[in-house]
Amino acid sequence: MPEVTAPSPVETRGAIRVHSARALQPEDRATVERIPVTAIPRTLLDFAAVDPRFLGAAIERAYRRDLLDLDIIDRLLARSRGFRGVARLRGAMEIYRIKAFTRSRLERRFLALVHRAGLRHPSMNLFVAGFELDAYWPIERFAVELDTYDHHGDPVAFERDRRRQEDLKLAGIEMVRLTGARVDHEPDAIVLRLRRLLAQRRQQLGLPPD
Repeated sequence: MPEVTAPSPVETRGAIRVHSARALQPEDRATVERIPVTAIPRTLLDFAAVDPRFLGAAIERAYRRDLLDLDIIDRLLARSRGFRGVARLRGAMEIYRIKAFTRSRLERRFLALVHRAGLRHPSMNLFVAGFELDAYWPIERFAVELDTYDHHGDPVAFERDRRRQEDLKLAGIEMVRLTGARVDHEPDAIVLRLRRLLAQRRQQLGLPPD
């Protein structure tokens, strides 16, 4: 369905869905092939208000194309108080404010889970003992490997991953594995286990409680 954003209330007509805005600032506007359109931040806000199913996918696509400007989005949110999608868009942007280098959607979902739980953020994609670790807490010398079937599903990868875990253990680093399915479907259980595992590591290393 075509969607139109106008600076004054207009009723939806036929097959056209209309969004209203008190005022469209210059940074709310863009042009594609000489056709006036709403800029990405304003489009995301409209998605958040009326079609949240597509909000995450739209944010991810903008992020992948390096088109996600947090400053512009923050200015839009600040002057759009009372608009229905503001809270949802602000919440969806939290993961992109975390200062960490991530390569995959699974890593960002895991980091968002850690952030919401109030746990200390791990270092992401850090080289330690000759290996690149997905998530690593250096004080506890504790790592989490985020597994997907695409990258770890063949026999060679299976054997390599087990040898890698042994090498890390010999280097004094404990590691556990989490799948994307568990991150999505068992977030509370994962948080509980991470708390216990990090506390256990601190105890093993003679460190004071966090």
